Amino acid sequence: MARIIQTATGGVERVDVDPVTLDLIENGLRNARYEMDEVLFRTALSPGIREQHDEFPLIGDPSGKMVVGQFGLSIPDFLEAFDDTVEEGDVLLTSDPYACGAAISHANDWLLVVPVFHEGRVVGWASMFGHMSDVGGKTPSSMPTDARTIYEEGVVIPPFKLYRRGELNEDALRIILNQVRMPDWNRADLNGLVAACRTAGRRVAEMCQRFGTATYLSALDALLQRNHDAMKVLLQMVFEEGRTLSFTDYICDDGVGNGPYELKLSLTRTGEKVHLDFTGSSPQAAGPINYYINENLTRMFFGIYMITVADPQILWNDGFYPLVDVTIPDGSYWKPKHPAALNGRNHGIGRVFDLFGGLLGQTNPALLNAAGFSSSPHFMYSGHYSAGSREGEWFQLYSIGFGGIPGRPLGDGPDGHSLWPSFVNIPCEYLESYYPLRIETWETVPDTGGPGLHRGGNGVDVAYLFEEPGEIAIHDDRWLTYPWGVNGGHPGARGRKWIDRADGTREVLPSKCHGVPVSRGDLLHFVTWGGGGWGDPLERDPELVAQEVRRGLVTTAGAQRYGVCMTEDGEVDAEATATLRDQVRADRPGELPVFDMGPPVEELLARCEEETGLPAPKRPAWTSA
Repeated sequence: MARIIQTATGGVERVDVDPVTLDLIENGLRNARYEMDEVLFRTALSPGIREQHDEFPLIGDPSGKMVVGQFGLSIPDFLEAFDDTVEEGDVLLTSDPYACGAAISHANDWLLVVPVFHEGRVVGWASMFGHMSDVGGKTPSSMPTDARTIYEEGVVIPPFKLYRRGELNEDALRIILNQVRMPDWNRADLNGLVAACRTAGRRVAEMCQRFGTATYLSALDALLQRNHDAMKVLLQMVFEEGRTLSFTDYICDDGVGNGPYELKLSLTRTGEKVHLDFTGSSPQAAGPINYYINENLTRMFFGIYMITVADPQILWNDGFYPLVDVTIPDGSYWKPKHPAALNGRNHGIGRVFDLFGGLLGQTNPALLNAAGFSSSPHFMYSGHYSAGSREGEWFQLYSIGFGGIPGRPLGDGPDGHSLWPSFVNIPCEYLESYYPLRIETWETVPDTGGPGLHRGGNGVDVAYLFEEPGEIAIHDDRWLTYPWGVNGGHPGARGRKWIDRADGTREVLPSKCHGVPVSRGDLLHFVTWGGGGWGDPLERDPELVAQEVRRGLVTTAGAQRYGVCMTEDGEVDAEATATLRDQVRADRPGELPVFDMGPPVEELLARCEEETGLPAPKRPAWTSA
């Protein structure tokens, strides 16, 4: 455990904080959290961070509890595993999930933890991690889809002091950067993370100076307690005492031929507490899709989902953690044993939110979201320029794909969007300026969003035309199972990937692959999946369906899934629509299902090759080893 060295003596007595001061400190922390983002975006070099914002900040109290932040890391778990002193001016760094209690979940994420001192005592922590576009290993971008151990995934940095009392450990940094393919990117991104954390530290120290340390720390306690009290009420409102809810979803495959992986989550409320239990999930994967999630991050994700859906005015923080118990079986998909590979854990991160949605919806279907773009699929392209002034120069692209957001109680899911609200797309102009490729197509794919009263968002087709030979890699999912619909809504479409070769042939690609050679003139179609629909599609306004047909979001044939018939001039045929809707209602069950998962898994496996052009994966099984 970390040993904090402080020169201040005695404690700080807590005081009452008036509502105006509490509001000032709360918003000061919010502003500092967003300033962390801006500092990093203006200093990073990799497109994944600079353009797409693949980073997550946090400001904590003296014990490490998050008071403001995004999500995805846990300072207490890091400090529990850090066996060294912590002093003013120290900057701690790691990329090893197994050595920090899963505060991060794969080696591409470089995590910085910085103590915030004021007048000789720790008054908080600033922390941030960013996804490094390359950390070495056997493939460019360090995400081999056939990895069996973390040792194949690049440099794994144990927790250590990057800065000791303000002095940079130059030798350690030189050794780390010697392992990666784009050291300039890594250095710039790392410096940006350091600067962002130090900026947050300055803002915290300024608030301590302005309001007094006792008032500042008392305000943090009040913000955490407010979250605890609000969540206690929410849990008792939403979940019935003693009732166990369970929900299961899937990861389609692990990249080495196994799947689908069953992800099960159960919830039981007893008194003011709930118990989240992952028992019943599949064993850890042979391939790199394992998501090593710790108990605190499970609590964090659960709280974020509850707050976002039920009461978005509540400040996200860790105050409610004592209200949530968590069970994660050792050796499962969620808690693999070292040295299991972890680089493709992005699918599991997204699927956590589908699981929470499935649980919450069973208590109140009106609040339920469908399944949507619950991942952040990756596309990588690398090689050497073959001619011209840049001949022999290395290029390397890492980017995150977008897809269909689920239909929701309040409306349609956005088309071609990210699971993470803060992520943005890399502009086509940027890609074409800095990489030897052209974007031939960037458009939504009609009918890929699940039909419903509120339509699921459509997936997108991004077509990359390669201008230099090289190799590509893909990390994606939902090619076998479907993004489910709810309350009578239908599932969204699955994702697909293929290359139209310059010689006229077509090659269907699996959703997880690396080292795929491409030549000048080859065209990759990266088609992502859609979101599930929400509510009865026969209740959707026919004029809205017709408008979407005219906009290219729904086809004329697809309009009939809403019971809408179109005339040749693109208008609604009211009489034919009424007839079709009456016929569909008469032919379907009287009560629509709350969840429409699509065909059963065994049926999907039996028809896999016929429908997808890819061999069916083998069902994973627990072993005694």
